[in-house]
Amino acid sequence: MTKANKSFGDAGEAAAVARLKKLGYRILKTNYKAPFGEIDVIAEHEGAVVFVEVKARSGTDFGGPLLAVHPQKQRKIAQVAQYFLTKNKIGSRETRFDVVGITGNQDDWTIEVVKGAFRI
Repeated sequence: MTKANKSFGDAGEAAAVARLKKLGYRILKTNYKAPFGEIDVIAEHEGAVVFVEVKARSGTDFGGPLLAVHPQKQRKIAQVAQYFLTKNKIGSRETRFDVVGITGNQDDWTIEVVKGAFRI
């Protein structure tokens, strides 16, 4: 990943966190790392533990950002989520997988939050 791409992605994640907070999400962790993967944001919202994948794209020439969360990526997110829940002894709480898709540039983001974007 180039430095410019990382900077763009970091700015997108910051914009996503700001939007989630505005929507009432309580952010628990950002960039949570497990031995086999990472989750961009872990939050609480509407009584659920929510695992959020953030995808930022400058355009939609190769498909929008939401299309980048394909089934293989979903399974990886679910693995990391299960690791987090087990490690933190979070048992029978409701869980949800949300995706934040961001397009545009840092001066003019378009941000879409999809609650319950996928189920495993």
